[in-house]
Amino acid sequence: MSRVLVTGSADGLGRAAAETLLSQGHEVVVHARNPSRAEALHQLVNRGAQLVVGDFADRDAVRGIASELADAAPLDAVIHNAGVWSGRPVMPVNVIAPYLLTALLPGVRRLVYLSSGSHYSGRPILDRVDWSGRTPGSYGDSKLYVTALAAAVARLRPGVLSNAVDPGWVPTRMGGPGAPDDLELGHRTQEWLATSDDPEALTAGGYWYHRERQEPHVAVHDTAFQDRLLQALAQETGTPL
Repeated sequence: MSRVLVTGSADGLGRAAAETLLSQGHEVVVHARNPSRAEALHQLVNRGAQLVVGDFADRDAVRGIASELADAAPLDAVIHNAGVWSGRPVMPVNVIAPYLLTALLPGVRRLVYLSSGSHYSGRPILDRVDWSGRTPGSYGDSKLYVTALAAAVARLRPGVLSNAVDPGWVPTRMGGPGAPDDLELGHRTQEWLATSDDPEALTAGGYWYHRERQEPHVAVHDTAFQDRLLQALAQETGTPL
C-alpha cells in the first residue's frame, strides 16, 4: 500500500480521490485550506487519514505543510489537486504551491499534477507574470505552466513518475452543476497513476485524460520553455528545484 497526499481534498475531485484511496487501504494525507474547510474532512480523519491545513495562496503556509510532512512518514505519491478557477490566487495556488511542494519534498516517487483542457489556450510567455497574485491570473496559462512543470520533473528526476492529468469538465464546485463530463472518471486516472503497478501507470512525462495518453500543448515538452519556467519559479520563490 502507498502513502499519498491529496491536496485540496475537502471536496470535489480531491475528496473523491482521497475517499477511494482510503477504501483501497492506502495511507492518505488530506489537505484543507483552513480549519473551517477541514471540518469537512473529519469523516476521513476518523477513518485513518492524516490532516494538514494551510492556504496554498500563502507561500509560508505551503512551506509549513512541506516541513510537517517531511517530519512524518515518507510519502510515496502526491496528487497536486488543489486549484482555483479565477482571481488573484490563480498563480499562487495553481503553480507556486505545487512547485514548492515538489521542490521541498524531493523523495516522492510519484507526482500527479492536475491540468485541464484549458491549458491549450495558455501562452508560453513568462515575461511579466504576476506569481504573487496581486493581480488576477490566467487559468489557461496556469494550467500550461503546471503541465510543463510535470514534464520537466519527469525529465530532470529520473525514476520519478511525474505526469499531468486532465480530469475533464466535471460537475464539482469549480466546474458547476452543468458540467458535461463524468465525475467518476474525473478522479480515477489520478488514483491509478499514484498507486497502480500497471505498466502504463509506471511511465512518466505523460498528459492523460481518462487513462488515455494525449498530446499536450506543444510548449509542454519544449525543454527550453521548461528551463525558463523553472528558472522563473526558482527566482520568484528563492527555492530551486
